[in-house]
Amino acid sequence: MNNTQGMSMKRAQALVPFFGDVALRASVKASCALTLAAVAGTASASTFNLPGGPQPFQLNLPVPATRIAAEQNWLHWAMMIICLVIFVAVFGVMFYSIWKHRKSLGHKPATFHESTAVEIAWTIVPFLIVIGMALMATKLLVAQKDTTNADLTIKVTGIQWKWGYEYIKGEGEGIAFVSTLDASHRAMSDAGGPKKGEIVSDYLLKVDKPLVVPVNQKIRIITTANDVIHAFAVPQFGIKQDAIPGFVRDTWFRADKTGDFYGQCQELCGKEHAYMPIHVKVVTPEQYSAWVTERQKEAAAKADDPSKVWQQADLVARGEKVYAANCAACHQASGKGAGPIKALDGSAIVLDADHLKTTNILLNGAAGGAMPAWKQLSDTEIAAVITYAKNTWSNKTGQVVQPAQVQAARK
Repeated sequence: MNNTQGMSMKRAQALVPFFGDVALRASVKASCALTLAAVAGTASASTFNLPGGPQPFQLNLPVPATRIAAEQNWLHWAMMIICLVIFVAVFGVMFYSIWKHRKSLGHKPATFHESTAVEIAWTIVPFLIVIGMALMATKLLVAQKDTTNADLTIKVTGIQWKWGYEYIKGEGEGIAFVSTLDASHRAMSDAGGPKKGEIVSDYLLKVDKPLVVPVNQKIRIITTANDVIHAFAVPQFGIKQDAIPGFVRDTWFRADKTGDFYGQCQELCGKEHAYMPIHVKVVTPEQYSAWVTERQKEAAAKADDPSKVWQQADLVARGEKVYAANCAACHQASGKGAGPIKALDGSAIVLDADHLKTTNILLNGAAGGAMPAWKQLSDTEIAAVITYAKNTWSNKTGQVVQPAQVQAARK
């Protein structure tokens, strides 16, 4: 069985809980498999299957990886079936009445004005149906918002156009990093996408640093944003929470299986909205502890002393890495910018001997948020990227900005 056929069977199996008869379940499963296999037969060779991400010819909600997501799937189908039954009943009676009592058969319109029994029935019955549906939905909504007793709390900050993660409570407390679309995928997109026949299963979903969490533990997600409204969403976890500047919102999930799961910003947040993926890696508790230890060692190694005086060559080398990870997506690797994004190569502000002009822009942002603030970078990283910009491309100023100068500018 190939991937497409396997997925067809899974989609058919999603309907099984709503059909009681064994023969009917088998019939539904077979017909769905045959129909989707026929459609898949016309697919190109570039069709891919990304576990934890969107699927080819996906017609149903994604396979749940949390109990909340499974409940959402069940509620979705329950509501659909209730609405379908009401639709068939109401329109069935209406069309039957029209057809069996049409004028051509000699029927004449009734002359009654009202029926108390009918009035009571069509008021009470819909009321009871709505109450029943509301009770099912309310139970799930309350569970979705119960973020108490979390094993791990992570602050997620939406930034144009990347995600900042900060582990603020639980194992790994203090770890913080920014997750950005993989540079090779951005370059691939700029070149028009994958080449014909090329299969890139995680196209525009690959990031440099995924969010790592342990399986079977309650993860509380606190969302906010630096600039505009974003939305943190991972469909297989059943979560979607807006990230709003100046506000703190929260949601939670408890993954019941290990693996890689993908989402994207689901709020239109600007021109790079399509390049803001989410990659959550769910691992075993032992693997998570090992990851935490490794990250803490890396953080300790990168804990730069802002009083250290750097040589220009060392700062430029460090700044090149910072620029590639955070700035090149907008300003381009060539420093030429694109569209409304201003060029750094030959920029009067970059060339100016007053380093505070560039430093203040990096710390506070500019152009009404079009240029985001980068306060989350360390003093050394900001000093390095400014020095890099001042001494790269045609910018040969020879100027050096030291971390201590950036630290002073923060005050």
